[in-house]
Amino acid sequence: MRANGALVHLAQRDVSFAAISRAPYPKIAAFKKRMGWRFNWVSSNGNDFNRDYHVAFTKEELAKGKVDYNFDLGAFPSTEAPGISVFYKDENGEIFHTYSAYARGTETTMNTYNYLDLVPKGRDEEALPFTMSWLRHHDRYDTGYLADADKPYWPADAVPAR
Repeated sequence: MRANGALVHLAQRDVSFAAISRAPYPKIAAFKKRMGWRFNWVSSNGNDFNRDYHVAFTKEELAKGKVDYNFDLGAFPSTEAPGISVFYKDENGEIFHTYSAYARGTETTMNTYNYLDLVPKGRDEEALPFTMSWLRHHDRYDTGYLADADKPYWPADAVPAR
């Protein structure tokens, strides 16, 4: 999420942003520093937050063949999935879950796709092994390394992460 520039604008509309990942916080902090990101990023390691919002699954759930993701029961290739949730805190301090989006519904937060959708070739993903196989971290395009080589939906010829 390249939200650094948007954060000041969101704050003017009484909106805050936080990313939540299952990784331990020291791993998040090191990656955040490497990427140059300044947004609030917290760890859900050791709690059920990601499972509560249907973006994390146990190996046992996956083995059953269907998990509850994107408002449907279906097969999924990984123990983690993308998702966005929105919460509202009222004047009494009560917090309400007001919105969630999953899978391709999260693409509006990836500004690169917004620009690719405007150009003549578009996303140009037809010949790719899967839709996001071209994507790398900004400091990994030269080497071709992927983020996590253990994801089962990546092609077998993908260069492993270091």
